[in-house]
Amino acid sequence: MAEVIAAPRAAELLGRMAGRRVVVIGDVMIDEWIWGDVSRISPEAPVPVVAVRDHSFTLGGAGNVANNLRALGARVAFVGGVGDDAEGARLRALFDDLGVDARGVVTLSDRPTTRKTRIVAHNQQVVRADWESAAPLRDDDRARVVGHVREAVRDADAVVLSDYAKGFLHRQIVDAALTAPVVVADPKPANLTMFNGVTCIAPNAAEAARATGIAVVDDDSLQRCGAALLAMLGCRYVLITRGEHGMALFGAQGERVDVAAVARTVYDVSGAGDTVVAVLTLALAAKIPAEIATQLANFAAGAVVEKLGTATAAPAEIVALMEHDREA
Repeated sequence: MAEVIAAPRAAELLGRMAGRRVVVIGDVMIDEWIWGDVSRISPEAPVPVVAVRDHSFTLGGAGNVANNLRALGARVAFVGGVGDDAEGARLRALFDDLGVDARGVVTLSDRPTTRKTRIVAHNQQVVRADWESAAPLRDDDRARVVGHVREAVRDADAVVLSDYAKGFLHRQIVDAALTAPVVVADPKPANLTMFNGVTCIAPNAAEAARATGIAVVDDDSLQRCGAALLAMLGCRYVLITRGEHGMALFGAQGERVDVAAVARTVYDVSGAGDTVVAVLTLALAAKIPAEIATQLANFAAGAVVEKLGTATAAPAEIVALMEHDREA
């Protein structure tokens, strides 16, 4: 396991990361949260009746990566697609509230804005409903997106390609993004080859196993899985996130760094991968060594899984968790 960096050093590095310009490209969605309590079962069907006490909307999918980057002090531009509907307008307003440059968000006439509605009672998700289309972009829409990407990455310190397999990303879009100094991708296994040549990919262990056909059951299979991904994509780094088992970073020059999980209490892992990608990208953009970037991403993930719902980790929260871990 890697030696954990000291909290004061982490605070200094997080300060260096702030202000970098990152372009997020990918499948954006809006997360709708309905919060309530259950005290009875419906007389109409054997399902709980949720008495609603709160209702909120947050940025989901690639939008959550942008949210995490803003929490870290990055300047963020976004390229994505929304439907010509009320949820698309709501999503643009959320970007505006967050201070994200959303000029690259295009309106797509052939699909709705992706929306995921979650009903949560007593801190447990009861049901989720999805509105979405996963069809590939039409050629004319893709051409518009490629134009926005080329414009957005001209003065970018880094790019995130956030793939939720909703049909937005395409190799032409990836090629346009590869002119940035650092490109980090979070790919779905079915789309893996689309991301050949990026700086780093950051799948979870299950995604890495599906992409390579190597079941991750021990250290040897983990090593083979990481090596296979490096060879398949020709990337500089592969970071495999492993939940309660921490993370493993593999480098094209034979490097390997393992870090242990640090969460004190896990309430919700939703969006933790987005947090990892945001911190890792911003750290690499600030020319922080990958092994240290991995540690920072690991502590950030530990902070967000202690919160219910998709969440972000502010620099002060990351440093506080590092201080707690050092004392434990």
